[in-house]
Amino acid sequence: MRLSDMIEEFIKELWDTEETQVELKRNELAEYFSCAPSQINYVLSTRFSPDHGYAVESFRGGGGFIRIIRLKEEDGKHLNYLVNERVGEAISAQEARILCLQLARQGRITKETADVMVAATSPQALCVPIPEALKDAIRAKTLRSMLLQIAQQG
Repeated sequence: MRLSDMIEEFIKELWDTEETQVELKRNELAEYFSCAPSQINYVLSTRFSPDHGYAVESFRGGGGFIRIIRLKEEDGKHLNYLVNERVGEAISAQEARILCLQLARQGRITKETADVMVAATSPQALCVPIPEALKDAIRAKTLRSMLLQIAQQG
């Protein structure tokens, strides 16, 4: 198991089923795993982003700490964030894939629906001779349309 995976699993194990947030100290975590604090930053930015259903707050000074908040789905704020801010004007195939699979893990959509969404936004679906930037813009419009449809159904 890679160090990033171990750090992610360690952080996820800190949650009780009822808790929505966890606080930790970056330096203590880095010391525990015998790694640089930048490795902790990497895990936080790639594994605990809004795309993955989390928000991270960093507090500096006085020892400083990091608060990781698990976003709640029932209020729809996360889906609203995805539609209005995360997808934006353009999104890569990899970013779209991560987003779709996360929605399935959160139970917002079925695995089958996620697979269809991934296929619709995949490089194979947009395999036409146009610039990559235009493909990312088309992918964003397609994904946003699917997310809005999910929001209307939910």
